[in-house]
Amino acid sequence: MTQKYTNLTSQGSLITLLMLVTAVCLSGAAAYYSIAGLVAIFAAAAIPVIVMGSTLEVAKLVIASWIYRNWNDTPRALRFYFCSAIAVLMLLTSMGIFGFLSKAHVDQNLVSGDVVARLSLIDEHIKTERENIDANRKIVNQLDLQVNETIGRSTDESGAARSAALRRSQAKDRSQAQAQILSAQEKINRLQSERSPIAAAVREVEAEVGPVKYIAQLIYGQEAGSDTLEKAVRIVILMIVFVFDPLAVLMF
Repeated sequence: MTQKYTNLTSQGSLITLLMLVTAVCLSGAAAYYSIAGLVAIFAAAAIPVIVMGSTLEVAKLVIASWIYRNWNDTPRALRFYFCSAIAVLMLLTSMGIFGFLSKAHVDQNLVSGDVVARLSLIDEHIKTERENIDANRKIVNQLDLQVNETIGRSTDESGAARSAALRRSQAKDRSQAQAQILSAQEKINRLQSERSPIAAAVREVEAEVGPVKYIAQLIYGQEAGSDTLEKAVRIVILMIVFVFDPLAVLMF
């Protein structure tokens, strides 16, 4: 019987120690993300915010542990203030975590938006150069058509001479059109070389956003768009905030 009680006590102590270590790790992570989020909100006073946030995080956990152990001996007014302070500090921590995660999501959108904009700009340049090629090819075709019509209207050997003379007179226009076609093709090749790494970066960003898109589709269906994507991100962030700091405090 004594051995069984000792085993149970040992297991209880191990679980208590495990909960303490887990609570410390969880509260430490919550404090880090919360302070980082508050610094992002009050970027002009980063050091004071870090000091203030760290002190408040420690005070919150100490008060939560103390009030739990001394609930019956604590005056009602003091209990009310301590509980209110803990609730407010938990709210502040949650706000900081929400700000940190929101900033991370916004930064990711800024990067992806910049990459997509660069890719769109290059595609627009490529489209313009292809249109230049098509326009100059039409010019060459029109010049060829004039020569062919001259030959077609002729019934004697002088037609070949006239067509040859016409082709010689077109030499400058043909040369300019061919030069512009060649220049446009070179520009397209250069733009394609610039486009390849940017397109790879876009695919990488889309792969990173993929899980969020699946979550949005799970919540809002297959027709989820950019607005529902942002809503899905906010829901995920709120779920994380809901279980982060409150869980740490309750474990203490």
